[in-house]
Amino acid sequence: MARSKVSDWALGLTTPDFKTVEAILLELEQYLTLRTYLEGYQLSSADKDVWTALRTNRVANGFLRKGSLTNVARWFSFIETTHPEIQGEIKAAQAKGKEKRAAASKAGGNYNIGLKNTENGVVTRFPPEPSGYLHIGHAKAAFLNDYFAHEAFDGKLIVRFDDTNPVKEKQEFEDSIIEDLHLLGIKPDRVTYTSDYFQQLYEICQRMIADGNAYADDTDPEIQTQDRRNRLPSKRRDRPSHESLAIFQEMKDGTEFGKKHCIRAKIVFDSLNGAMRDPVIYRFPKFNKEEGKEPEPVPHHRTGWAWNIYPTYDFACPVVDSIEGVTHALRTTEYADRNAQYQWFLETLKLRPVQLWDFARINFIRTFLSKRKLTKVVDTGIVTSWDDPRMPTVRGILRRGLTVSALREFMLKQGPSRNAVTMDWTILWATNKKAIDSVAPRHTAVETSQLVVTVIQGGPISPYSEERSKHPKNAAIGTKLVTYASTVLIDQADASSFALNEEITLMNWGNAIVRDIARDGTTVTGLQLELNLKGDFRKTEKKVTWLAKDGSSLVDAELWDFDYLLTKDTLGKDDELDNFLATNTATLTEALCDANLATVGQNSIIQLERKGYFRVDKAAGQGPHCKVVLFKIPTGAKE
Repeated sequence: MARSKVSDWALGLTTPDFKTVEAILLELEQYLTLRTYLEGYQLSSADKDVWTALRTNRVANGFLRKGSLTNVARWFSFIETTHPEIQGEIKAAQAKGKEKRAAASKAGGNYNIGLKNTENGVVTRFPPEPSGYLHIGHAKAAFLNDYFAHEAFDGKLIVRFDDTNPVKEKQEFEDSIIEDLHLLGIKPDRVTYTSDYFQQLYEICQRMIADGNAYADDTDPEIQTQDRRNRLPSKRRDRPSHESLAIFQEMKDGTEFGKKHCIRAKIVFDSLNGAMRDPVIYRFPKFNKEEGKEPEPVPHHRTGWAWNIYPTYDFACPVVDSIEGVTHALRTTEYADRNAQYQWFLETLKLRPVQLWDFARINFIRTFLSKRKLTKVVDTGIVTSWDDPRMPTVRGILRRGLTVSALREFMLKQGPSRNAVTMDWTILWATNKKAIDSVAPRHTAVETSQLVVTVIQGGPISPYSEERSKHPKNAAIGTKLVTYASTVLIDQADASSFALNEEITLMNWGNAIVRDIARDGTTVTGLQLELNLKGDFRKTEKKVTWLAKDGSSLVDAELWDFDYLLTKDTLGKDDELDNFLATNTATLTEALCDANLATVGQNSIIQLERKGYFRVDKAAGQGPHCKVVLFKIPTGAKE
């Protein structure tokens, strides 16, 4: 028995749709003819999943009560009487869901939003378009859908690729979205594609046309836009159904005559709601935008040349939601005006209803989330790639050092509220700091530019090393070797701040007194310090980092810091991106780090004492000239 088939049965049985449930139960009836369990000879997770789905679905229960499904009824009763613990698991899961909702609400997000019909099962969906990489706005939607499906109600999550525009979509983007969801710890119960339903959608559109609920329109796109804006009907609105059906066939065939048309739903042309003014539901992808030329068909990355025309998102989304058994469609408030349109399609086509809930999309200052703008900065080389740490993409912010746990906590605290806000990044990075501070091992670095060679009077005759804790408050992190020598290296910025005979503290060693300062103008070229291990570090103003010049193999490193791509907090509708792109958004500092960094792996998060937190982007031997490459992680504080 293929596990995916059982998953499909369990998921399908969470929907109250009569036809879907009936079809699955008939399959089960045949499958269980000579079987006691769905898999093997004892209770399995497959039995639990399908039994629970049946137990909690009123429609499925209605079929069982009719008595015609003898094998399913036998199996259902056997599981219930032989394994009474399964009902306890259902109650425990329901109680767990309530506890999680309460915990989330206490943490800051209001999850008491009154979703209806949750007792019949909850199936949510996350429908990304494979036309770019996931960004932080998508992350909120993905986390919320995952939360309601897997934590709040122990339901199911469908990830469905909205692949209806082959001009913009690529396999690269689809693969990246799957990878990013994995990085975020989101495990969908099913991965589907709108393209799975192209034939079904085409037939449904044919039915709409035949029923007088859609028509073929060859009005010039600009005039069509003006008519909709002015609430005027298309001259083709009353075109006979048989004529529109014939044109729809020509569109499907990709004829020159067909290319001049689109299919529009016949709703209310003069509605106060613009989304209801006969929206386009089938069209040719606009690959060729040259004036005077018709759009050319392009291959779809999954279906190839099978189709010349494609359904629009507004049409496909409600139809496929209903077909796939989605019970609760959570989407951002930018779609709120289309809710009436969404429901019109379901009602007109007599499809199973879906409950909608709108939540506010998340915005951040000095950040743009438009795929068009993000694609532009990648294609023009302003950033290195989609995972550039200056990008607000999921892989960009994770590469910069944001942890998944902090991102999830932050997003769930925002909750499914409809109140639109523009967040300051500092709040998110402060959340991240709390997550990494107690576990990030401490290391030491000095900047190579104008570093100061310092002689330690009273220092060791020969270099030696001792074990020290990697974290002063977390012994579980382990130990590192600290090397002590009579000649050490100190940052120019620290050395320039010293005064003659001033007592300072050398961190992880002890106090020392400044006995001599050699200068070339304002630049310190050499120091002599007298070790004073009896000195009280609490009485010194300056605690400085250092590295022994000899006695260990110091590690060459690049320290990168990044700034916002935008110079303006929020771009207006008329603002051109190029006018507000910042320059010099990446800063490189060459450094030497302690020898322990040679064994730190890629993606590790560390703290360089007095310099901040860093993510290891490239481990020792992997960066330019075998250097370690470190990306500085913002902390939310003004630095």
